[in-house]
Amino acid sequence: MALKQLVHGSPDYHQMIQLRYEILRKPLGLEFSDADLEKEKNDILIGVFDEDEMQACCVLTRVDDKTVRLRQMAVHKKLQGKGIGATLMNFAENLARDHGFKKLIMHARKVAVGFYEKQGYKITGDEFTEVTIPHFVMEKKLV
Repeated sequence: MALKQLVHGSPDYHQMIQLRYEILRKPLGLEFSDADLEKEKNDILIGVFDEDEMQACCVLTRVDDKTVRLRQMAVHKKLQGKGIGATLMNFAENLARDHGFKKLIMHARKVAVGFYEKQGYKITGDEFTEVTIPHFVMEKKLV
């Protein structure tokens, strides 16, 4: 298993878009717009690979000088529950620290809250609806 930072627009990035679509968007009947993807040019894009096949991915988006937001975390369906997500989170947190961020926040899907709590994240607000499904704001200090 290889974890690496991706280049926006690269073949690996296109694999990332496809995985995110299959896991996160397609079940909700949603697509990516060109504008959605254009906004990711300055984000930290992370992929987990087995050989050349992407297994998991996430995006880190700068909020301010001290805070980064985790978005679009996806693990291939056949690999969920095998520790790949936890490995990806650890890598993403280390990258965020390397970039000088002190806190990681996210809008976590309600069904994923338990996973993030196991990684040390805390709910910091009330349930809300985003992309038609329940979410919570969660955060963790990156010490």
